[in-house]
Amino acid sequence: MASKRGKQTVRDLFLSMAVIGLVVAGIYVFIPHDEKATPVKAVDYRVELLTARRAAPYPVLAPAGLAETWKPTSVSYKRESDNAWHLGYLAPDGEYVAVEQSTGAPEKYAAEVSRQAADTGRTQQVAGETWQRWEGPKYDALVRTDGDATTVVTGTASYERLAEMAAALEAAKPEAGNPEAGNPEVGNPEVGKVSGKPEATTS
Repeated sequence: MASKRGKQTVRDLFLSMAVIGLVVAGIYVFIPHDEKATPVKAVDYRVELLTARRAAPYPVLAPAGLAETWKPTSVSYKRESDNAWHLGYLAPDGEYVAVEQSTGAPEKYAAEVSRQAADTGRTQQVAGETWQRWEGPKYDALVRTDGDATTVVTGTASYERLAEMAAALEAAKPEAGNPEAGNPEVGNPEVGKVSGKPEATTS
């Protein structure tokens, strides 16, 4: 008798769990949800920026004055790979924007980091500087070469967003004996703030 009751209890428990599982599945299916809503954690890239600015043979660029809605998501400096500097951001509209710099061959490097975008032959004026406009199947890009270094601002974002990032870029060098000089204050839009809006004149 006890054995039959035990079997019935196990069966009832199994049926209850099955019902709960169906209810949970129904809630997941019928209630709207966003699979891309996972919060993106911002990275603090100050140490990497200091390291790159001390090691790179060119002025390493990083944005200053961006709003807190811009989130830095990735950073790297690879001296062995043509002194490649990378800084990735999530723009306020959820699109991706990256700052890429290198002493590699300009055309090859720009095509590589922009996912095979190509030079359109057009230019864009941003904060008094001339950038080349590149377009691609996945990323667009703003490209310019100064001396031995090529800078590419690229990503899935619009040219307006790319120009916003390009206009915020600064190449401040840390002062000797002061490791904090030239560092971006992540989350503080007033530090090093660029006045006015970036120009977006194309030709």
